[in-house]
Order: sequence, then C-alpha cells, then structure tokens
Amino acid sequence: MQDTHDASRAHGKTEVDPVCGMSVDPTRAAGQHDYKGTTYYFCAVSCVERFRMDPEHALSKKPVNLVAMPSSRKPLPMMQPVRQGKIDPVCGMTVQPATAAGSYEYRGERYYFCATRCLEKFRDDPEYYLLPPGQRVPKPVAIPAGGVVEYVCPMDPEVLETQPGACRICGMALEPKVVSAEDVGNPELEDMSRRFWICLGPAVLGMLIAMSDMIPGMPLHHRFGGVVLNWAQLLLATPVVLWGGAPFFQRGWASIVNSAPNMFTLIAIGTGAAFGYSVLATLLPTLLPASFHRPDGTVAVYFEAAAMITVLVLLGQVLELRARSQTSSAIKSLLRLAPATARLVRPDGSEEDVSLDQVHVGDRLRVRPGERVPVDGVVVEGSTSVDESMITGESIPIAKEIGVPVTGGTMNGTGSILMRAQRVGRETLLARIVQMVSDAQRSRAPIQRVADVAAGYFVPLVVSVAVLTAIAWVLWGPEPKLAYALVNAVAVLIIACPCALGLATPMSIMVGTGRGATAGVLVKKAEALEVLGKVDTIVFDKTGTLTEGKPALMTIHTTPAWSQQEVLRLAASLEQGSEHPLAGAIVAGARSRGISTVASREFQSTTGKGVSGLVENNSVAIGTAAFLRETIGVTGGELTTLEAEADRLRQEGQTVVFVGIDKKAGGLLGVADPIKASTGDAVRMLREDGIRLVMLTGDHQQTANAVGRRLGLDDVRAGVLPNQKGEVVAQLKAEGRVVAMAGDGVNDAPALAFADVGIAMGTGADVAIESAGMTLVKGDLRALVRARRLSKATMRNIRQNLFFAFVYNLVGVPVAAGVLYPLFGVLLSPMIASAAMTFSSVSVISNALRLRKLAL
Repeated sequence: MQDTHDASRAHGKTEVDPVCGMSVDPTRAAGQHDYKGTTYYFCAVSCVERFRMDPEHALSKKPVNLVAMPSSRKPLPMMQPVRQGKIDPVCGMTVQPATAAGSYEYRGERYYFCATRCLEKFRDDPEYYLLPPGQRVPKPVAIPAGGVVEYVCPMDPEVLETQPGACRICGMALEPKVVSAEDVGNPELEDMSRRFWICLGPAVLGMLIAMSDMIPGMPLHHRFGGVVLNWAQLLLATPVVLWGGAPFFQRGWASIVNSAPNMFTLIAIGTGAAFGYSVLATLLPTLLPASFHRPDGTVAVYFEAAAMITVLVLLGQVLELRARSQTSSAIKSLLRLAPATARLVRPDGSEEDVSLDQVHVGDRLRVRPGERVPVDGVVVEGSTSVDESMITGESIPIAKEIGVPVTGGTMNGTGSILMRAQRVGRETLLARIVQMVSDAQRSRAPIQRVADVAAGYFVPLVVSVAVLTAIAWVLWGPEPKLAYALVNAVAVLIIACPCALGLATPMSIMVGTGRGATAGVLVKKAEALEVLGKVDTIVFDKTGTLTEGKPALMTIHTTPAWSQQEVLRLAASLEQGSEHPLAGAIVAGARSRGISTVASREFQSTTGKGVSGLVENNSVAIGTAAFLRETIGVTGGELTTLEAEADRLRQEGQTVVFVGIDKKAGGLLGVADPIKASTGDAVRMLREDGIRLVMLTGDHQQTANAVGRRLGLDDVRAGVLPNQKGEVVAQLKAEGRVVAMAGDGVNDAPALAFADVGIAMGTGADVAIESAGMTLVKGDLRALVRARRLSKATMRNIRQNLFFAFVYNLVGVPVAAGVLYPLFGVLLSPMIASAAMTFSSVSVISNALRLRKLAL
C-alpha cells in the first residue's frame, strides 16, 4: 500500500483526507501520518491531530467535508470519483475551474480557489501561499509602519483607507482592520453625536414655529407675519440641514457617483428637496403660482420637515454606531485572556518576567498558582488543576501533570508547574479562536440591507418620475409653465421622502427588541432578530446551555453494610481536604442533604486516582476501583457488583467514584452535570415547531449520548474540539440549512459568530455574549422559543411597514406628478405632499408600536 501512495505522488494524483474528505495534494499537504504501513495526507493540522487520536474511527466513518461552500454550489457526494482539477494554493483542495469560487492571475499563471476567503488571502500575499506548507512561517499581525491604522468597510472589504470616515461605495462608517485590546475612540460616533446634540435645539424650535398656529396660546403668525416666520425657520434650519446633514449629502452624492443607491441617497434627495423648495418659497415666492400663496403673500415652507428628518437620521446613526462599536469587544475580550507577561526560566535556573512576544518555542515557563497559562505547551514539572472553562466551556477543571498539554489563556489552580512552550503568537489556540471570531463577524450582512436593496430600485424611479414631471409641465402645462414644473417636481420628491421607508425596519426592530427585553431576550444585532424566525436547525453547546454547567451529586449507591447517609458523611468529611471539583460536588451534596461533616486525618492524594485518610475511627478511600484494589487493598465481590452499577450510571452520563471503608467496598457516588429544568420543555416546543436539534460537546460520546437520549435530540456530536464547532456550523450551512448556534463558553464564540444567528446564555462567558447576536438573560432556553415568536412577529410587522411606505409612495407619486389635473383639475401641493408623507410615517410608527403588546 505504501508503494501505491508513493506512485500516486509521482503521477501528481491527489489523496483524500480521511478525516474531512477533502482532496489533498501530497506535495502541499499540511501534514501526514503513517498508520499500519499506509501514509495518509491531511488538509490541516487539526485533521492530523484528530486522526492520530483515533485512526480507526476516522477510517471507519464516511468522510464529511466540513468546509463551508457558497450556497450556489452543492457539495459533491464524497463517493463520487475525484476529477482532475486545479489545486487551491491556500488550503490545498482540488478545485474544478468551472465551479471555483474565484480565480486570480499571478505572474502569468491563473490560480483557482474553493472559497472567497482563500482568494482574498492569496491576493494579499501570493508569494507566501506559493511556498510549500512546511515552509510557511506565520507572520505576526502588526499595525502598518509609521503607526498608520488601516480602516475597512464591513460591507465592502475591498475599500481600504488610512483615515476613518465613510465607505465611498455604501456610505457605512469604516472600522479598524486590526482590532487591539486597547480601547480606542470612535471618531465617527463622536462626530454624529456632536451634530445631533447641536442640531436638536434649532430643529425643535423650528418645528414649534411651524406648528404655532395649531398650539393654543402661540399665535405667532398673526403677531409677526408669515415673512418673518419663514425667515426665522430658514435661519434655524440652514445650519441643521447644511451642517448637520452634510455627511448624508456627501454620502448620497457618493452613492450616485458609484452607481450604488442606498439609504443615504433617499435621505439626501428627500431632505434636499424639502429644504430647496422652502428656500425658494422664502426668497422668491413670486415664482410660485398664486394658488400656493397665503393671504399675506407668503408661501408655506417645509423647513421643519427637512430639519427634523436630519435630526432623526443623525439619532439613528448614533444608535447604529454605538451598536457596531460593540462588535469588536468579543475579540478584545479574547485578547485580554492572554497575560501580558510570562515567567521565563533560564538554563541556569534563574527566573525572569518577560513580555509575551519574547517567548519562543522550546522556552521553559513557570506558571504559579492563580496565574493564566501564557502560551500553548506541555507540563514538564509539577502537577495542578487548570480551569479551561474559558476555552472549552466545560465546568470541571482538568488535572495536569508531566506530559499533559496546557492551553494559553486558561487559569492555573493551586499548583505550580513548569511548562515548555510549543505554540506561540498566532499559532496558539486562543489566537486561532480570535482570528475565527474576527473573520466570522466580518461576514455578516448589515442591518439595513433590505431597505438599501429597495432603495436601489426606488430612488432611480422617483428621480426619473420627478424629471419627467418637470418636462411634461414645461411642454404641456399652463402658464407659468416653469413654476408648475418646479412645484410638481418638488411635490413628487417630497411625497417620496424616505422617512417612512427609512423608519419601516428600524422602528419595528426598536420596539421588537424592547419587547424582547421584557421577555428575557436581549437582541444585540437586528439581523439576528430578522433571521431567527427562518432558522430550521439549532446547534446547542451542552455544558452551560442544555445543562447547569456545574457538577452535582446525583446518585448514592451503597453495600448492605452501610447506609447512604453514613457513606456520604464519611466521603464528604474526607473530600473536604481536596480541591478537586468532584470533591466540591460531594461536599455540597452532603450539605444540601443536611449531613454534617467532621475533620479528617492523614489525608493523602494520588493524582488521577483518588484520595485516602482517616475519618473518626474509619479508614476511608475515594477514587477509582483500581485505586481501591491496588492502593488500599479493598477486596471482595461487593466491589465487582458496584462496578456493574457504575457502568449503568456511566450510560446515563454520570461520573462515578468508589468509596472504600476499612478496606471494604462501602458504595459509590455518581456526579453529573444536571440538565436544566427548563431544557426539556424548550426542546419539546422547538421540535413541535419543526426545528432540527443538534448538540455539540467536548465530552465523551457515552456522556453525550445519555443527554441526547433524555432530551430526544436529532443529532449528537461528541469529542468536538473548540475550533471544530465552527466547522460543524459551516457544514450545516453548506447543506442549505439556516443555522442558529446556542452556547455560553469562549470556545463557542467562533461558531456563534459564524452561524446565521448566534444565541448566548446570559450566565455564560462575556466573549460568547459579545459574539452572539442575541442573549437569553437567564440562560433559560424557553426564552429561545419566545425569541422565535418575536422574530416572526417583527418580520411580519416590517413587511407591513414596507407595504404602507410603498403604497403611499406608489399612489402619492403619480398624484403629485399631476395625473389627476387633466381630468379633475386637481394638483397636489407640497404642503399636502408633506402631510401625506407625515401620515405614512405615523402609520409606520403606530403599526410598529403594536409589538409592545405582543403575546409571547
């Protein structure tokens, strides 16, 4: 078989990765492993590690491609023969040019790529990816020379600037390309906030002046006259519109220049039309028809509409920018997990604190009690227990002794260890998770995408209608033709003001998120609320999501000579001297049952096996069955009987320890992470809603299956490493599913960010909450059912709002253009157009407010 593989390499053939099923060029493989005389090649280091841990399992199962593929391309069946194709230089996959995600020509040769992210990586540094995988030395991420920070657009990543500002294509605020752990200011948010607060006062005062005739006790029009009030509104509105709204006019113009109409196009045209018409009516009222004149010779103006639209849009920008500024906080939380320094042990035995960037592979590092592990490595001296919950999401600290690996960012317990660094910088698990979270977050669609797409068709149509209206009145209208043309064109633009269309989505989202907060659902990203109702697959992390996340004493089983109360009393008394999490669960179980403990003597602990000591006059030992037999000398058939019971409990997902008393088997204690009381109801309701339920966990398959059976889940996947959770989500998305991910740990953050909807438990890690688009405040999954109802109702409300907005415009625009004039002699003045526009906005807002009384 070895000769066959070597021959295939000589002829340029590809191999199949036995773990994920990818086609791999042996000359570009990320790694290889010999097993039973055969050399296997792998697309990634993670696949090598998974194969090395359990080769028989990898060879016995059907390969599954875990790489996310564009929705327009379906994955090929894994049993289909591999056709000759091109090799993706980034990941080593075989790509058919006809179905490639993209191509790039470099030095006269065209390269093809399996996914857009591979194309982007290659385009950034082709020389690096043309090197053999073994020669690719990771380069540190750094700010460009001279301290220049690069800014990118989250919607259009090809836009790269060296100054903060707005995207020249879509108008969105640019974000720093490289996120740092330090808090930096947001110039765009500061600018929009300043404009909003400065413009708010003049806009409100102008609105009060315009409405003075309708306010009792404010007859300003009769006291000062229409001319004075028009000029007062002009003075108040001019700085608001021209200075406060300047960014919107700039972005609206940019959207026209770049042929990319968006919300800023509508805002600029609508506000500009209202303001421009009002300026004309104030400065040159005689140009307008007499029918539009008031008794005092003035013309109604709409400065208040232009000013208030500007202020409301500024407020919307402030709220949006504040929400977007939180998207990088997840990465910052991850970056802060790594300590700033490490304690380096020199060859002569001396120790020195050095910065993390001075640590190299092979260095020996001291990790003292209560400190975080600085980098990935292996223990070479000492033993301890390490809390890895911030990385793995599992609540029980892991015992670490010589030869056992440790992960950077995890928290050391009470022991002091000496470790050897194996992966530093970008190669650590924590760094890879940071990168995955960053990439997944940048792949998200913007909140206003639906409105922007609608605006792409709506804006050119309205502008065209306004131009045609002006031409028609100039050619066929009565005298004064120019005045009629101008008035009716302005009426078209005013009635087509984007206020209603702009409010349709955010108002529903705003009210819907407020309603969700009262039902235990915090929505961080509007697109999460938008998509959740369409989800057909939910992926759950086990620990802390489906379960409580804390080990608890579940079972006490004793031999005939001892009662449950006495066995637990002796065991808890001895375990008081242990810092192991299982010991804490046993002691807590005794206290919850009202059992008092006593002091123990001659306490001894054998790492990984058990503890022993004297409690009153009894010799007590707690640990594995082998520990009781070999170390303590427990004998007899009762221990064999207990082992059979232990096997049954393990099938139920419990961790079992045996209790020996005076060298005889006294009983066993079963500890497990209990399923949350609310989980069963939530799972049942989700299944009734037709949702496919998948559970991921790093636990053993036996434990995972027990939880899956009890809850009736559709799919259970155990032994999943932190970086593989995102791959599972990618696989499900590649199958055409709309996927939500629910989790609570740092290891869930990449999958939460990459899923169509990320749902975090409010009782979980901060980074999981920041990565998710939605948080269940109390970690109660029944809130997820309420969130789906809220999502469906909100989207239904948005569609109603859009219908209102478009109907008003589709009916009002032709009327404003003058289609009724030849038949009935009716014209729609800008005043009536403004009233219609206002009514459409009121309708949208009133409809959105109905969500406050939504029954969840």
